[in-house]
Amino acid sequence: MIAKLQCGVLDCADPVELSRFYQSLLGGTVNLPDPRWSLDEGWATLHTDGFVLAFQRVENHRPPSWGDPARPQQLHLDLGVADLDRAQRTALRRGASLLDEGDGRRSWRILADPAGHPFCLVRDRQEVPWPQRDGAGDRER
Repeated sequence: MIAKLQCGVLDCADPVELSRFYQSLLGGTVNLPDPRWSLDEGWATLHTDGFVLAFQRVENHRPPSWGDPARPQQLHLDLGVADLDRAQRTALRRGASLLDEGDGRRSWRILADPAGHPFCLVRDRQEVPWPQRDGAGDRER
């Protein structure tokens, strides 16, 4: 091992706005002072239970386009939830958009944050026999 993961970083047009969106879904503290980086108008952080998400301003940010190889997702987050339907409704009310609701049988749904980054709401393992397959190959969730 040569390194420790410090955080995951998402490019966006408005770091504080996007950090507050994820705070509304995950809880945590926006812009908690941390000696590993400085905070300014181009950088925001969200300290959650054991993980830090960071958000950096990118001029002329072009969000990924779901399913378009010319603008791929590059990274996505899986967010564990106890109630998939309720979590989806809440995320949509808070500014997310629905990309793929699935067929009603699988254990996850694909949404995009307000900056266009895809993320998945995934039913917690306790709720689903593990592993569950989606029927489109051997992808496990």
